[in-house]
Amino acid sequence: MTERIESFRDLRVYKLAFELQQEIFEKTKSFPREELYSITGQIRSSSRSIGSNITEAWQKRRYQAHFVSKLSDSDGEQAETQHWVDTAYACAYISGDDHHCLLEKCKEIGRMLGRMISNPENFCRRFN
Repeated sequence: MTERIESFRDLRVYKLAFELQQEIFEKTKSFPREELYSITGQIRSSSRSIGSNITEAWQKRRYQAHFVSKLSDSDGEQAETQHWVDTAYACAYISGDDHHCLLEKCKEIGRMLGRMISNPENFCRRFN
């Protein structure tokens, strides 16, 4: 049985992206104050942009090329988030377990976005 998707909030990839952004927000609360405008701000921003770009993609699905473009932007943000997760780990701001868990969530989001990018017609069909 196929689940009905009526809003971007129903997309599993959006739900996982939102979960990731909230987890990163909590983890970064303990980062050093001097990192506020560098790594803390960067990782929070990139992780939040994953979901916001999915939201924009959903609203632009009338045009398949726009849909794919915004999903591609989202995938770029998840890759940037991986960079900042690696940086936080290298600076000993997060544990090895947190590093692994956050990267796995990023990679799963990337796989999900990749499937959507490869099959946009599954999401844009009703407009074409």
